[in-house]
Amino acid sequence: MHELSIATSIVELAEEEAERRGVRVVAVHLTLGQLSGVVTEALAGSYDIATAGTLLEGSRLVITEAPVVVFCPACRERRTLPSVQLFQCPQCGTPSAEVIEGRELQVTALEVE
Repeated sequence: MHELSIATSIVELAEEEAERRGVRVVAVHLTLGQLSGVVTEALAGSYDIATAGTLLEGSRLVITEAPVVVFCPACRERRTLPSVQLFQCPQCGTPSAEVIEGRELQVTALEVE
């Protein structure tokens, strides 16, 4: 389960920042793209394991899922896909392989006290 190694990396990153600033982290905010290859539920469960015995023990992992956004060559516009099963423009039906967003795995904020 690679989600545990990802959770461990997130905890290490947040711990370093908390120590540097002299604060306590109460929540880690994460943006997770639909194409990131990470299972949200597995990451959330792994986060609890990864924080055990660390400065982040008892903190929350807040995950915001990011949709897949492609560039439609026919419309020349960014389009959000309604499903990751069909990579075509939802407006005109043109196939699109140019992914602009949706692969993110990014810590966006730390809630501290």
